[in-house]
Amino acid sequence: MLSFGERSRRWPGVLALALVLPLAGCATDADRPDAAPPSSGSSGTSSGTGGGTGGGTGTATAAPGTREQLRVDGDVRQYLLHRPASTPASATADGLRPLVVAFHGRGADAAELRAKTRLEKAATARGMLVAFPEGLGHGWGAGTRATKQRPDPDLDVRFTEALIKHLVRTERADPERIYVAGFSNGGSMALRMAAERPALLAGAASVSGQLPTGDAAVEPTGPVPVMVVYGADDPVRPLAGLPTPPPDPEEPILPTRSARDTAAAFAQAGGAGEPVTREEKGYDRTVWRLAADAPGGDRRPDGTVQLLVVHDAGHTWPGSTVPPPEGFGPVGKAPNATDTILDFFADPGPDSDADPDPGPGR
Repeated sequence: MLSFGERSRRWPGVLALALVLPLAGCATDADRPDAAPPSSGSSGTSSGTGGGTGGGTGTATAAPGTREQLRVDGDVRQYLLHRPASTPASATADGLRPLVVAFHGRGADAAELRAKTRLEKAATARGMLVAFPEGLGHGWGAGTRATKQRPDPDLDVRFTEALIKHLVRTERADPERIYVAGFSNGGSMALRMAAERPALLAGAASVSGQLPTGDAAVEPTGPVPVMVVYGADDPVRPLAGLPTPPPDPEEPILPTRSARDTAAAFAQAGGAGEPVTREEKGYDRTVWRLAADAPGGDRRPDGTVQLLVVHDAGHTWPGSTVPPPEGFGPVGKAPNATDTILDFFADPGPDSDADPDPGPGR
C-alpha cells in the first residue's frame, strides 16, 4: 500500500476525496466494549507524516499522551489519549472534563493530525480531554453504503460511540460536553456523528469535510451546533462539492454536497431561520441560529451552525505550520482553525457582531 505522502503526490484528488466520506451507523447501549491492554508506545513517539506543528495557542503544557486500545465488534481499535496535566477550571464539581474526539484524514493517522493541529496543546489549556482514534486502513467508512473494502458501513460509528462511552466511564469525560472534530475524511466522520447522533454530542466541527450524497447520503436528524471550515480554493474536494468523483482503485470515493449545503442541512434539522454572512479578516462567516423549539433544541438554546470559508486556502488546516501534501493547495493564515473550533465548542452561540434570524420558536 502506498504511503500517505506517495498517495498524495500521485493522486491528491482521490486521496482527500475519501477524506471527506461521511460515516453512518447505529450502535446500541447494550454494546459494552472492554478496554484492551494499552500498548507501551506513547503518542509522542507515534509515527506520522507531519513534521511541524500548528494550531492552538494555549500556554499550558499537555501531559504526555498515551496510546490506548479498545475492543469493539471483535476488533482491537487504537487511539491516542491526551489528558490535562491537572484538574482544570473547566471541570465540574464532580471532576468531569470536556472531551474532544478528533478524526484524521484518509491516508494519514492520529499522530499526523495531532502534529498538524496541535489540538492537544490548545485543549489542555482549556482543560479538555482529547482522543485521536485510528481509522482502519488509515481511513474512515464515511458513507451509508456498503463497499467491498468496508462491508459494514456502520462500523466506525459504533466504534466512536463505544469510545465515547468508554472515556465517560474511565476518564470522567463529561457526557454533556462531548465534541467531535476532524479533517477531510475525518471531518466528514465528525459530520456524520453529528448527523446521526445529535443527542450524543454538544458540538461538531469539520475542516475540509462535506456530507455525502447519492446512495451513501447522510442526513442530519436533529439540532446540534456544527462548524464547517473550508478553503475557498480547495483543489481536492471543491467548496461547491464533488457530485462525480473519480474512481479509486483502493476504495470508492463518495460524491458530496457543497460546504454551504452541508451546513444548511444541519441548520434545517435544527429549525434555524435565515443565515447572516459577514466578511472577517481572512474568511467569510455565515451563521444560522438553531431554534429552541426543534426536537431536542432545548439542550442548546443558544447554539448555531456556522460556515467559515477561508480565503486563499486549499484542502488544508488553517493556521497549521505543517506543510500540506503536494496538490492540496495553500494553508490559510486566518482563522486559526484549532482555536476557533475549541472556542466554538465552549460557546456555540453567535458572536457579538452577528445577528442571525432566530427562526421559529425564538
